[in-house]
Amino acid sequence: MRKINEIFYSLQGEGHHTGKAAVFIRFSGCNLKCSFCDTEHEEGTMMSDEEIIRAISAYPSEMVVLTGGEPSLWIDDAFIDRLHKAGKYICIETNGTHPLPEGIDWVTCSPKEGAPVKIDRIDEVKVVYLKQDLSPYIKLPAKYHYLQPCSCRNTMEIVNYILQHPEWQLSLQTHKLIDIA
Repeated sequence: MRKINEIFYSLQGEGHHTGKAAVFIRFSGCNLKCSFCDTEHEEGTMMSDEEIIRAISAYPSEMVVLTGGEPSLWIDDAFIDRLHKAGKYICIETNGTHPLPEGIDWVTCSPKEGAPVKIDRIDEVKVVYLKQDLSPYIKLPAKYHYLQPCSCRNTMEIVNYILQHPEWQLSLQTHKLIDIA
């Protein structure tokens, strides 16, 4: 059984896959308490793998995004295998503080200050910029490194930072900008 906050269908609003249709599985709970967290994820319903697969299969997209809260607290190899057997391309949005099961197709790590990254594979790093030291994050082994405004509030500050540090790319929360889930 896994504690699920919600399952919904929308467009990916952030990072490399922005604009792609995806089924989001939002897991409940997180091991960190970030002051800027904009996600209500504490409540949830216990669901079996069969119930989760049935719920996500109601939508036409092959892409599934495991998010939270912190999804690594709830997933394992068996769950990833079941999603693949259901024909899904699996993305995860994680803070990187817990090891991940094998077989996840796309790993987005959103590291948090003071929390060590404990995963060995990262496809994209996505940092919510709050004037923190970014030097540890640009060194993380990923193909893409994104900076993201905090709830769309400091966008121009990030644009100016990226102009001075072009190894970073801008990631906007387009789902917020166009007012979708």
